Amino acid sequence: MDVLNLVDEMEDIVEEASTVPLSKKVMVNSEEILDIIKEIRIRLPDEIKQAVLIKEEKQRILAEAQKDADNMLNEAEYKLEELIEKEGITKIAKERGEEIIEKAQNDAKEIRLGAMEYADSLLEEAQDQLKATIDLLIENRNELRGIN
Repeated sequence: MDVLNLVDEMEDIVEEASTVPLSKKVMVNSEEILDIIKEIRIRLPDEIKQAVLIKEEKQRILAEAQKDADNMLNEAEYKLEELIEKEGITKIAKERGEEIIEKAQNDAKEIRLGAMEYADSLLEEAQDQLKATIDLLIENRNELRGIN
């Protein structure tokens, strides 16, 4: 992750900086630190874009799962009508059709739940990465300010 590398670079600069005698303060080249902060600001939107792409992928997966579920339901209804017409035994056809519809609904529910869990795990991973980056930025800013 580019942003984390920049934060590591900034941390290295602070760790390698000359210390002020009798204090925990260090002297750093402010221009060098500010350049890295600018680069972080430029690259951070890429991390956010990645999270948006993951969200869009979630929506695509959910839409695809819904489409598959709808197709299964339509096919089940078609088979039900077909059974009624071919067999002429309304009761048997209706029972069989209801079983097919119930199975299709259960399958569709499983597909939707699986897609939602997958999308949620992708979003959680992106959230964790962003949180770690933000925590590291806060920690480094506090160090730069001399806050422990």
